[in-house]
Amino acid sequence: MAFSFGKLFEGMKGTEGSVVGIDIGTSSIKVVQLRASRGVAVLETYGEIALGPYAQVAIGKTVKIPPEKIAEALVDLIKEANVTAHQASVSIPFSSSLLTIVDLPKVDAESLKRIVPIEARKYIPVPVSDVVLDWFVVPEATEEASAFDVVDDSKKAKKPKGQEVLLVAIHNDILRAYQTVSANSGLTVDFYEIEVFSAIRATIDHGIAPLLMVDLGASTSKMYIVERGIVRLTHIVTAGGQHMTETLANTMSWEFEKAERVKRERGLIDSTAYSRTENDDIKTALLSTLTRIFSEVNRVLLSYGERSNKNVARVILTGGGASLPGLVDVARTSLSAEVVIANPFTHTEAPAFLDDVLKQIGPGFAVSVGLALRKLKHS
Repeated sequence: MAFSFGKLFEGMKGTEGSVVGIDIGTSSIKVVQLRASRGVAVLETYGEIALGPYAQVAIGKTVKIPPEKIAEALVDLIKEANVTAHQASVSIPFSSSLLTIVDLPKVDAESLKRIVPIEARKYIPVPVSDVVLDWFVVPEATEEASAFDVVDDSKKAKKPKGQEVLLVAIHNDILRAYQTVSANSGLTVDFYEIEVFSAIRATIDHGIAPLLMVDLGASTSKMYIVERGIVRLTHIVTAGGQHMTETLANTMSWEFEKAERVKRERGLIDSTAYSRTENDDIKTALLSTLTRIFSEVNRVLLSYGERSNKNVARVILTGGGASLPGLVDVARTSLSAEVVIANPFTHTEAPAFLDDVLKQIGPGFAVSVGLALRKLKHS
């Protein structure tokens, strides 16, 4: 079933006090189980399972399957990765949510409760009764900012008339689907969190300088400008890992499965298994997608710099696509900023012999690690 997992402590009995973060993506599910010990988040187990086989398609392809099928895959992963925790947290895709900041008059909390649902109707394309709506007053620049505030990229930078309020809306149908997955997998889900918040928690340290986080996913690549812990701009490109594989398969006249395997194993690094011409063709095929993505990254960097008069000096690459061999060298020559590959496992304690493995797979586990870290903190 295309499992990838690491059981760090055989026979562990970490059910009590252990938590699991679950990242349900379009092509795979990832889980991370942590427990707290002496103030440290200890990594107990992790795992990933491809969703392709549950839709009778190749591993690496994005799929749309019913909640019952997702639950089936999750149960298989829980078993194979030896997940023992029953307390879980689950991510909500960024594409399945609405996040925007609105300027509202400065009023007390009770008045805000009446104003926000009325204001939300201007931004939500469905009846407010059809969504779960939440909001948060964004701290002013002189206050301590939360690490998980978001602003819509359609907004122009301007001084608010009163106070900035973050609106968050998730359609009831989306939540019901995820609740079905949770119920069918036998887990108790304490909270659902939009994936960008989880990824920020696991990959970005506190700081005041703006940076750009790029999530290289299977079907899309998402970009978030983060400044003082606040996401100030978002952008999505409809290109990701699956598109790279499809281009490689077409270029080399390979089946999708072979192209996916070659992409993951050697990526942009030359291999003695292929001729010079073949190596060049493989690299060119993969770069065709990456060039488009990096072009958009540079456009976002330039756009934000012009509109805010601030330089974004660092780009953090995360998501499964950031594990592509040879990616960092290409990114550093293509992007007009310092490039770093995310490693969320630096926030956890694990055996030293796993350092290289966790560093390699880390970018793809940012969301699941971030979910588990939040649960541990709240516990």
